Amino acid sequence: MIAFDTNFLVYAHRGEVPQHAIASRLLARVLEDERPWALPWPCAHEFFSIVTNTKIWAQPTTPLQAWSVIRDLLQLPGANVIGEGVNHLDTLERFIRSGQVRGGMIHDARVAAICIANGVNEIWTADRDFSRFPELKTYNPFQEAHGRQRH
Repeated sequence: MIAFDTNFLVYAHRGEVPQHAIASRLLARVLEDERPWALPWPCAHEFFSIVTNTKIWAQPTTPLQAWSVIRDLLQLPGANVIGEGVNHLDTLERFIRSGQVRGGMIHDARVAAICIANGVNEIWTADRDFSRFPELKTYNPFQEAHGRQRH
């Protein structure tokens, strides 16, 4: 199963970003296939935070629009919303130790731990920090033009 990271969803949502066409096309393809995919709760929350932020966007997404995007995605066939489970503490600790996590890196460690615990084997992201957690493959569709694909 794949998961979508925050940046991928932001790019698919915000038409003014250069990555929009690629992200929206790939997202539509996954959603049309109805194959299982996951959205970690921290990514849903971060998506809301970013797209509604008045310091980032001249015309941010309204809170109701942003929440509707999340709700609509999670009501589609194949959608799985995932969060921390009973073994989260141990998995997160393992990632903190092996990935030498500190500061803001905890967010990606948390997302990676949630993904692994919930059967996700690949996350679609433009964030290179996930490479600290080799148990979770990353796919950056925005680097394909530069010859880099899956890690």
